[in-house]
Amino acid sequence: MSGHPVDPAISQRLADLALVGVVGALVLALAARDADITALDYGLLAVSAAVLALHRTAPLVVLAVATVSGAAYALHAHPGPLGALTVFAAVHLASQLGHRGWAAGASAVFLGAYAATGPTAHEAVEKTALLAGWFVCAVVTGLAGRNWQAYLRQTEQRALEAERTREEAALRRAGEERLRIARELHDSLTHSISIVKLQAGVAVHLARKRGEEVPPALLAIQEAGGEAMRELRATLEVLRTDEPTGTPALLVERARAAGLAAELCVTGEECALPAPLDRAVYRIVQESLTNAARHAGPAKVRVELAYGEDVLAVRVEDDGTADPERPPRPGHGLTGMRERVTALGGTLHTGPRVEGGFSVRAELPLGAGESA
Repeated sequence: MSGHPVDPAISQRLADLALVGVVGALVLALAARDADITALDYGLLAVSAAVLALHRTAPLVVLAVATVSGAAYALHAHPGPLGALTVFAAVHLASQLGHRGWAAGASAVFLGAYAATGPTAHEAVEKTALLAGWFVCAVVTGLAGRNWQAYLRQTEQRALEAERTREEAALRRAGEERLRIARELHDSLTHSISIVKLQAGVAVHLARKRGEEVPPALLAIQEAGGEAMRELRATLEVLRTDEPTGTPALLVERARAAGLAAELCVTGEECALPAPLDRAVYRIVQESLTNAARHAGPAKVRVELAYGEDVLAVRVEDDGTADPERPPRPGHGLTGMRERVTALGGTLHTGPRVEGGFSVRAELPLGAGESA
C-alpha cells in the first residue's frame, strides 16, 4: 500500500516460512489424532517440516534430512499415507530445483521404509501403491514447475529485449527527426534571415556613406537579424546533436562572461554520470541560466549540485524579479526540462521563491539511464 517494492529475497523467505508453517501444522495435527503418538514422533515430524525452509540454499541436504526423519517416523509410528507429506514436499521441491534423480532415489528409500511397516507383503504393496503414485507425481510436477519457470524467464527476457529494441528504434527515429528539422530550418530560415540582415546592413552602410542619419528601425532590424542568426545556429547545433557541449561549470563561466552574476557550488562526492543523466543535468542548468539571463534582471544566480548516495540534486536559484503571487506560465524550456527529469524517474519543482526570485529544483536517481 505504501508503493515501495518488496525485496524478492524477503518474499521468497516469507513463502518458505509459510510452507513450513502449513506443512508442519498439517502433519502435526494429523499425528495428534493417533493415540499412540510419542514425543519422538513429534520431534521427527517437526524436523522434517522445519528443514523445508532451507530448500533453496541446500536442497539435497533438505531432501536427505526430510527423507531420513520421515522414514524413521514411518517405521516407528506406522502412520497413514498423509504421514508422508513432508517427504512428498521435499521430493517435489528438489525435483523443481533440478535434482530429479536424487528426488526419485529419496522417494524409493521412503517407500521402502513405508512398505516395511506392512505386516504382510500384500498389505505392504497396497499401502505403498498409492504413495508411489504420489511420489511419481511429485517428481513430474517438480519438473513441470521448473520448465514453467524457465519459460517465464525466457518470456520476460524476450519482453525486455523487445522493449530495449523499441527504445533504441524510438531514439533512432527521434534523432532522424531532429536532423530532418535541422535541415528544414537551415534551408527555409537561414537564407531568409541572411537576406534580411544583408539588406539591412547595405541600407545602413549607404545611409552612413551619404552622411544621412540611420533610422533606428533599420539599426534594430540589423541587430535583430544578427541575433536571430546566432540563435538559429545554436538551435541547429542542438538539433544535430543531443550531447552536451560542456559541463555545468563551463555554463556558469559562460554566464559570468555574459554579465550574469552566477556561482557554482558542488557538494558530496562527485562521480561519473550515465550519459542520459549527464545530458539532463547539463540541459537543466543551461535552461535555468538562460531563463535567469532573460527574465531575472540584474540578479545573482546560484547553481548547486548535491551528490548524495542515491540521488543527485540540482538546484538553480536567483534573487530576481519573479513574484510568488504572479507565477509565470511554463514555456517550452520548462516543459522540456520536466519531460527529461520525468523520463529518468526524477522529480522537478519550479516556481517563484517566497523571498523573491525563481527556483528550479530537480532530484535525479544516480543510476538513471545506465541501461540506455
